[in-house]
Amino acid sequence: MEALLVIDMLKDFIDEDGVLTTGPAGRDIVPFIRNKADEFKQKGYPVIYICDNHEKDDKEFDMFPPHCIAGTEGSQIIEDLEVKDGDKVIKKRRYSAFFGTDLDLYLREKGVAEIHLVGVCTNICVLYTAADARNLGYRVNIHEEGVASFDEDAHKFALKEMETTLGCKIIKKE
Repeated sequence: MEALLVIDMLKDFIDEDGVLTTGPAGRDIVPFIRNKADEFKQKGYPVIYICDNHEKDDKEFDMFPPHCIAGTEGSQIIEDLEVKDGDKVIKKRRYSAFFGTDLDLYLREKGVAEIHLVGVCTNICVLYTAADARNLGYRVNIHEEGVASFDEDAHKFALKEMETTLGCKIIKKE
């Protein structure tokens, strides 16, 4: 079985006034992600929303401005994406969707062996989720049209790294 992981499509990353906005690059992938989520739901495959969700004093804020703080507006999934009945929402505090969450257990219970990644940021949370997924034995697909970053050079590097070092399949823009 396959599953779609929608990574960090949250107001602090996608909205124009978000603390760590990815700007137009992040907003441009929203229609693709919405369509991909609908496609997976129609096939009966799991759609899992992975959500950055930090404590107010998170050590990550030594590197990045405070963002996606639990309970704030910025930590909410953008309104252009609709969490539907049966979708799973997993909150995380680190880059990888697997670290400190029950994602691996959830996927294994559903019989998922292959995952598809979309969302932001390509070079941070998408990359480290892909790395952990590969280390756990999952087949990983990255939809080039469905990932973005606030740093275009880092975005391109991450796509290459996921393909050449991690062995992920990069599904190119159609």
